[in-house]
Amino acid sequence: MTIAVCYFSKSGNTRKVCEAVGDAIGVKARDLSWPFDRKMDVVFLGSGVYAFGVDEQVKNFLKRNAGNIGLLVNVSTGACTNSYKAVKKLADELHIPMSEKEFHCKGASFGIINKSHPNADELAAAAQFGKDVIAECEAASKK
Repeated sequence: MTIAVCYFSKSGNTRKVCEAVGDAIGVKARDLSWPFDRKMDVVFLGSGVYAFGVDEQVKNFLKRNAGNIGLLVNVSTGACTNSYKAVKKLADELHIPMSEKEFHCKGASFGIINKSHPNADELAAAAQFGKDVIAECEAASKK
């Protein structure tokens, strides 16, 4: 099974969460500039929520790699909302299958709000999420 963990992170919070996922499943987390040279069965995509939407770089990444993504799995951080709906809308437009499962934790901070996030418990939960998704994908592929 080919797996990628890619992220866009302005503050470093989403990068930390994606690195936790990648470390747990044995895949190096990379920023969105990493080129796919083949189809990936599963792509964990980390993005934050910026002004209630995803960044243009995330949109461009999905457009550029639409044909090379078997299953998209959303990972997000944000001050008050997750990016699932915005990423799902774009994935649907690009005909990219997207998992209903996602991982989200607090991330962006405004002053003192969410300043200590993601914390150790959230990073451990992200790691477990990655393991669980891959285990489910492997089990489904054996059926």
